[in-house]
Amino acid sequence: MQFQISKDFVEKIQLLVEEHNNDELLLHLEELHHADIAEILDELSLNEATYIIKLLDSDKTAEVLMEIDEDDREKVLQNLNAQEIADEIEEMDTDDAADIIAELDRDIQQEVINNITDRDHAKDIIELLRYDEDSAGGLMAKELIKVNENWSVTGCMEEMRSQGENVTRVHSIYVVDNKGKLKGRLSLKDLITAPKDAHIADVYITKVDYVNVHTTGEEVARIMQKYDLEAIPVVDELGRLVGRVTIDDIVDFIREEAEKDYQMAAGISEDVQADDGLIQLTRARLPWLILGLLGGLGAVYVMQGFDEALKDYQVLFFFTPLIAAMAGNVGVQSSAIIVQGLANDSLKESLLSRLLKEVSLGLINGIALGLLVMVFGFITALPQLVSITVAVSILSVILVAALIGTFVPIILHKRGIDPAIATGPFITTSNDIFGIFLFFYISKLILGF
Repeated sequence: MQFQISKDFVEKIQLLVEEHNNDELLLHLEELHHADIAEILDELSLNEATYIIKLLDSDKTAEVLMEIDEDDREKVLQNLNAQEIADEIEEMDTDDAADIIAELDRDIQQEVINNITDRDHAKDIIELLRYDEDSAGGLMAKELIKVNENWSVTGCMEEMRSQGENVTRVHSIYVVDNKGKLKGRLSLKDLITAPKDAHIADVYITKVDYVNVHTTGEEVARIMQKYDLEAIPVVDELGRLVGRVTIDDIVDFIREEAEKDYQMAAGISEDVQADDGLIQLTRARLPWLILGLLGGLGAVYVMQGFDEALKDYQVLFFFTPLIAAMAGNVGVQSSAIIVQGLANDSLKESLLSRLLKEVSLGLINGIALGLLVMVFGFITALPQLVSITVAVSILSVILVAALIGTFVPIILHKRGIDPAIATGPFITTSNDIFGIFLFFYISKLILGF
């Protein structure tokens, strides 16, 4: 049953902390899920949250730390000494522990690692810290169950019991050779039903999906989604099994990437939260606002070049917001489709096929919207040439905006730049300038000024 965090309950926890009533405080908290405790800590002050973190058992605290907001976690960790942090790290899976240590200042990282009593655990954490955080090596955990292909079924069962003590969830059993190279996977059913004197080599499945330590997180997510995997083994450059990426870690990665892409599409260049400081928020937003300002000034400059047209046909001025809006909207729509296709690797068409499709789609939408403009012009008694001018301009602008929205993210992707940047102010601003220019240039051709 889901526990509802009420305001009264939070106030009760605050009162118990203030009174240092540890027994009753533990009574209220120790039966709660770690996610619920994290939600409560989010409502408390830093000192109150730190007090509870120090009070709880290390195994519970380790789970809570992984649930609270990254910025809040950083503040809490700053209130703990190296030994206290090391005690929490001891209870974490290696991937979570590496994430926590990576967030610490460099001068305290080594001190925390030195205070970890389980040296094998510390060694595994150090190894994970070598990899890029957005690669399979950075996402993987070292905890897994692996068996040697030369073992007997009986010996395998005993070894699995020993390994299983350190593994939270057993998604798969992996088979390796004497050199540690991944050979396949083992079905628990086949293991249980196999004769006791059989060897693992006789019953394991040779077909197994895997990734390299340097495989990008996006590619890992794509493979796990495609084959509906709960976990995927990770091998090093020599093909040796070194870890596994589990579905919970890849879901967290996908969520974080989606948040980054959403912010980038909205014109926010850094990963920020609503409660971040003014300087950090300004630094994240201002660059794109400057780009938008430059784009607007560019549009003004274009319009100044056609000032004679605005004197003779003042009605054209009132259609400039419409043209700019259509250019921006169509560009964002096109780029969003391309970025989505690049992200999930579903963009299988050739560049020429994509071009023809966008041209066809632009013609259909442009003609439909142009006809609506003609109807509007007829109802409002606009001069027929003006209506034709606006209709042809909309058709042209839609075609150009669709092509820009298609090619820009593809070009950025090929140059190693996140194409999500193309779904925000970058596309909108560039299409505004091109749209205004096309509008007045076509007006000049049709109206003859």
